[in-house]
Amino acid sequence: MITDKCCNLAHTKSFHLLQLQVKMYLIVPILVSLLLPKAYSLKCFECTPGESGACTDKETDCPTQCGNTRITSYMGGTTLSDVNLKSCSVPEQCLTASVNFGMMRTMIASTCCNTDLCNSQSIPETTKTTPNGKKCFTCTGTDCTSALSCVGDEDRCISTIVNMGGEKMTMKGCASKSICVGDMSGALGPTMGIDMKCCEGNLCNNAQSIGLSLLLLVTSMVSVALFH
Repeated sequence: MITDKCCNLAHTKSFHLLQLQVKMYLIVPILVSLLLPKAYSLKCFECTPGESGACTDKETDCPTQCGNTRITSYMGGTTLSDVNLKSCSVPEQCLTASVNFGMMRTMIASTCCNTDLCNSQSIPETTKTTPNGKKCFTCTGTDCTSALSCVGDEDRCISTIVNMGGEKMTMKGCASKSICVGDMSGALGPTMGIDMKCCEGNLCNNAQSIGLSLLLLVTSMVSVALFH
């Protein structure tokens, strides 16, 4: 009798253990199915322009947000380049910014959204040329003693040193905060060999006579936006 009770008890424990294992086998896939799709459950358009500037939208899976980015560079009143791209994005990349060297200005506009295929439309062109009262030194030829009136959200003065083939070239002007402290700043330095320094006071970026290479910086910024 005692042997039968022991056997029944052991059988009962084994049965309950089996039930628990079955439940766990059922729960784990459910948890996985609930958690993993959230990581890449958003469908977005992806479009990276080639050398011609044109690209074709294709669908891709993204973790949290879809993004649109437009980078436009102006030389005087002429549009020098205009790049539009679409991709996955994160909140930190949803920004507007500009860097202004007087004769050339580059504007960056990025928008984010979080519904399927919400980044179908390109960002409209914007200029934001209203002076904001801030002034920074800029370069005319090799003379960097002229004052430049900053516009839009350009709330910093900037000095950049570009190392290209061992030759250092410097530019000065106005910039938005996100150019100086955001992802763009972190990407430009190691990727393109650019040393950027920003300051907040009027005319704080020191006047001096130096070489100038605006086009190189613009090309670097576009490259970072496309491939970083």
